[in-house]
Amino acid sequence: MRVLHTSDWHLGRTFHGAALLEEQAAALDRIVELAREGEVDAVLIAGDIYDRAIPPAEAVRLFNDTLARLRAAGAAVVAIAGNHDSHVRVSVYDPLLSALGVTIRGDVRRANQPVIVTPRRGGGPVAIYPLPFLDPAVDGPSLEAEGLEPESIEEESLERESLEPESVSVESGAASPGGRLRHEEVTRLALARLRRDLRQRPGHRSILVAHGFVAGGVPCESERELTVGNVERVSVEAFAGFDLVALGHLHRAQELDGPRLAYSGSPLPYSFSEEGQRKEVRLVDLAADGPPTVERVPLAVGRPLATVEGEIERLLRDPALEAAAKARVRVVLTDEMLPLQAKARLQRRFPHIAELRHRPPRADHQPSSDRQQRVRRATSPLELLTAFYTDQQGRPATAREEQLLRRALEAAGGPHGDRGREPGSAP
Repeated sequence: MRVLHTSDWHLGRTFHGAALLEEQAAALDRIVELAREGEVDAVLIAGDIYDRAIPPAEAVRLFNDTLARLRAAGAAVVAIAGNHDSHVRVSVYDPLLSALGVTIRGDVRRANQPVIVTPRRGGGPVAIYPLPFLDPAVDGPSLEAEGLEPESIEEESLERESLEPESVSVESGAASPGGRLRHEEVTRLALARLRRDLRQRPGHRSILVAHGFVAGGVPCESERELTVGNVERVSVEAFAGFDLVALGHLHRAQELDGPRLAYSGSPLPYSFSEEGQRKEVRLVDLAADGPPTVERVPLAVGRPLATVEGEIERLLRDPALEAAAKARVRVVLTDEMLPLQAKARLQRRFPHIAELRHRPPRADHQPSSDRQQRVRRATSPLELLTAFYTDQQGRPATAREEQLLRRALEAAGGPHGDRGREPGSAP
């Protein structure tokens, strides 16, 4: 069986205010093309279909059109809700669409109802389990009420695969402090339901589509944190027993258990922390037995990202930066003072500038305690102001700058800026 693993489309997202829908459409065109040319049996969308719970109408139309084209290419579609999606909205027609070869699962109570796909090239059926993003506070109580024991289910699954249970670290199902389940526990409870169904399907290979933060994954700044701290991490061992685990949530393509368990990554970069990443999809072949084989296919669509740093005059003239003119650019200016109309001037060369930062050189490397002492030794408002200026600029004020500071103090209320108060006296 051949599947195309994608995730984190985030339709409707913007990049520092710039619309991305046109580039997202180009990425989906490429995905449809790969599904058709590769004679893919199923396209997996591992969550975060949209960027927010109520997406713009244009994003919904793009998604609907893409589903129709994927079905026309002969591929079944199996999608799940991610943490950015509204579980109810994206899956409202799931019971009806499933009969037409499109599954969009948002209800965890139906996660143990797999999509059964028979490969077009022949071979046994494959059970694809769509497990939407799990919220421990919402989904934990209902899963706990079923009374399944995740440890015993996992041990039976491992025995079925002739593995030693002792070789896999299975944490207890104890809740975290305060009585609330962590992502680890709620995921194990949900997977226990899926394994119970899988045991009743002898001869089926299995695929799990899931959305979350698996321990060992490398995040980016553009992903929304699921919780504070590390309690959102789910161990790799929790996913034992499935032949392929197609993950979503992390935007960097990466494998965590060889080709068996991996993130496909997002089709486009959604923050400068993703600069330089190759955006791709995973074309996976799952034979009647053995591990899956994977081809990582670059999408090569969308505007690239670039960071340029230096003084403004060099950035405006350096021929080595010509390629950055076509990219979405983050500019870090190192001029001593922020130039006037800096963004407008830079935009003439870098029309897609998205972010401007000012990082002046810091010549003053004295410890903070030394700077504090310098401020405390000030005996007049002028000395206090110049000490503060030195601390902020990283160098002493020039004679011209000190003259301007003196004038500012005089304008504020007297020759010393203190309306005649003697240094050290009470206000």
